[in-house]
Amino acid sequence: MNFTHYNLGFLAAGTIVTVTLSGTEANVELLDESNFHAYKARVRHHYTGGHYRRSPAVLSVPNDGTWHVVVDLGGLVGNVRSGVQVRRPVRR
Repeated sequence: MNFTHYNLGFLAAGTIVTVTLSGTEANVELLDESNFHAYKARVRHHYTGGHYRRSPAVLSVPNDGTWHVVVDLGGLVGNVRSGVQVRRPVRR
């Protein structure tokens, strides 16, 4: 299973994660720690994101915790390059 993995560490709810894609369309998944392990084990998992034909994919962290981004082709043929930017929420 080929995928690109970004360990984002601890993020607060409301953090915005922007994933840029270059090349082939791809699946972009934002996963918490337990769902990332399920993804790697190829079992049912829950995520924020989906299949993106255009860049960027802009995702919001739903709750505090350790988060991961996975980019994969979902069985499609091609090449994709990706990058991740994290914008932490402004606390007032």
